Amino acid sequence: MGKVRTSAFSVSIDGFGAAPRQSLENPFGEGGMVLPGWFLQTRTFRQTFGQDGGSTGLDDEIARKSMENIGAWILGRNMFGPIRGPWPDDAWKGWWGPNPPYHTPTYVLTHHARPDLVMEGGTTFHFVTDGIHAALERARAVAGDKDIRVGGGVSLVRQFLEARLLDEVQLALSPVLLGAGENLFAGLDLPALGYAVVSQVASPNATHVTFARKS
Repeated sequence: MGKVRTSAFSVSIDGFGAAPRQSLENPFGEGGMVLPGWFLQTRTFRQTFGQDGGSTGLDDEIARKSMENIGAWILGRNMFGPIRGPWPDDAWKGWWGPNPPYHTPTYVLTHHARPDLVMEGGTTFHFVTDGIHAALERARAVAGDKDIRVGGGVSLVRQFLEARLLDEVQLALSPVLLGAGENLFAGLDLPALGYAVVSQVASPNATHVTFARKS
């Protein structure tokens, strides 16, 4: 069985993984696009969307490794899109166009049911209404020996941390302060939940810190 992990998850120095007021124009909230700036520059990001160029080096290496050996993804609804409440229709298909970057079964947590959504490149979005444990059980059933990546957003990662379901969390601490938004750490006692830092390394654009759950 592979790991259940969150990887290359961008967080501000003051702990925010998203800015306030997410919208179609602002997927990370107003002013939040500074968070994944380290990632958007990489060759891995650009190749994912069919573009040339991009930086190599540490950030690109971490971005590339974050996408390897994944058998299933789990996403929160805010990671899938900006729509709140009941789905008005099935028109919204995610931020990424017809060929999302997941290429595996991808389980989206939501309070409102919706039919499965088959996309290009091997991605199928399954909408799960009965919580994180049900989503993880379904992901494990298809992932085999590969990892399950809990992609975000902040609320979903917090739920997995509180339930001690994440084996490993790799954060990219961007050198910015947001001051408001969705805070990853507020109210969480990570040592009491069994987590400890196992590695850290810095590039000019981000400090990459990994913590893991102790066995």
